[in-house]
Amino acid sequence: MKKFTIIMAIIDTLIAICFFIFYGPFKDFRNTLISTAMVTKTHQYIAYTFYSEKTVAEVLEANTYIPITDKIDLDDITFDNAEKDHYDNEYDEAILTRDPGNEDYKYLEVKVGKYDAHLVAIYDASKVELITSPTFNTGNGAERLYKMCNRVGGLVCINGGMFADPDGWGSDIPLGYLIKDGKVIWSDSNDAQDLIGFTNDNKLFLTHDTAEGAIKNGMRDALQFGPFLIVNGKTMQYNSESGGYDRAARVAIAQRKDGVVLFLVTEGVHTNGPNLKEVTETLKLYGAYNAANLDGGTSAQLVIKGDLINNPMNVYGQKIKNGRSIVSGFGLIK
Repeated sequence: MKKFTIIMAIIDTLIAICFFIFYGPFKDFRNTLISTAMVTKTHQYIAYTFYSEKTVAEVLEANTYIPITDKIDLDDITFDNAEKDHYDNEYDEAILTRDPGNEDYKYLEVKVGKYDAHLVAIYDASKVELITSPTFNTGNGAERLYKMCNRVGGLVCINGGMFADPDGWGSDIPLGYLIKDGKVIWSDSNDAQDLIGFTNDNKLFLTHDTAEGAIKNGMRDALQFGPFLIVNGKTMQYNSESGGYDRAARVAIAQRKDGVVLFLVTEGVHTNGPNLKEVTETLKLYGAYNAANLDGGTSAQLVIKGDLINNPMNVYGQKIKNGRSIVSGFGLIK
């Protein structure tokens, strides 16, 4: 009888602990569980097991954002990023002072919220190009970023666009548009979408358009993703302090008014990393005038001179050796 009583006491204690975790003051835990379950689609039942439809809807609403609809003004971008005698702030100085012997880029270790992150300033935007895997939709065309970057002669590369991921292992099938040298190299739609890329005069172009329409407006290289974080210096607005989207490792691309291109890659995993608000605030500190979110989570990768700099992790928090295979990104091509 005493043994039975002890077992029941243990069970009651575990139930109380679970109740406290799920329904107590841990809003971050609740929000993460709900957001992750709803994003992964096949596990949405988990959210509804512990929380009401109303609570789930409230958390999802808090994680939404208000898209920027302003048309980008590329005339605001000039190309004057030489070193100066005086800087307005420490962030400008960090970006514009070159490393000895390196006029191509500068690597900085930064923080995005509480998370470690990697920021690269690229001084010549004409050398930033779309990079892709060698083939699409062949069954084995996806490629790890470090291999892709080496193959195309890249000094610095980040992952970028979407791809079909029916079973969680990825694929070599891009989603959306890919534009290279003013030509559509992949398309699965004729609709207007959020396109992120560079014009023929090397300005970061964020536009909601078809691939053909973007090309008519001067798009050189582009991929489809989003949302746009900063347009003409105006930041995206959020429905709450949560900062939009659930937390994850993040990748973003930006351009300053002086033409410097910024690659930002953060540490984190699928459910634990910066939110979009924190990414946007960090980019603004470093002078971003236009900026966009790229594919993050397990795919988040930064390669410099052939080395994978960040620590990509899968949904279980396990490190992915050499990074995940992807289909597209942006690279500084020497």
